[in-house]
Amino acid sequence: MSKFKSQGFNNTFKNARKGFRLVFKSEMNIRIHFLIAVIVLVSAYILDFKAIEYCILLMAIAMVIISEMLNTAIEFALDSIYHNRYSKMVGMAKDISAGAVMTASVISVFIGLILFGKHLI
Repeated sequence: MSKFKSQGFNNTFKNARKGFRLVFKSEMNIRIHFLIAVIVLVSAYILDFKAIEYCILLMAIAMVIISEMLNTAIEFALDSIYHNRYSKMVGMAKDISAGAVMTASVISVFIGLILFGKHLI
């Protein structure tokens, strides 16, 4: 087994936390997503959402944050491989991954409108 495979269960969580801190420090967008997520969850609490509605909100929030983290990972990997040189293919890959984040965000907004609209009307 390679040294990377035999790192152990606890180190796996340590690496995951390190990755989360890295993306949180380096990406303004993920901090904005988290701020909006907190506002949405507090608003849901105030409006007395049901458990299933919280689950739907949490899934939508997770979809946005995970897509943002994957987008960041793709950008870092491509920048590393191509040493920050411009490449049309790299630009296309980054645009596609950014499009995935936008899609997740737009869908999450619609989910929020549906859930909050029911409580506000």
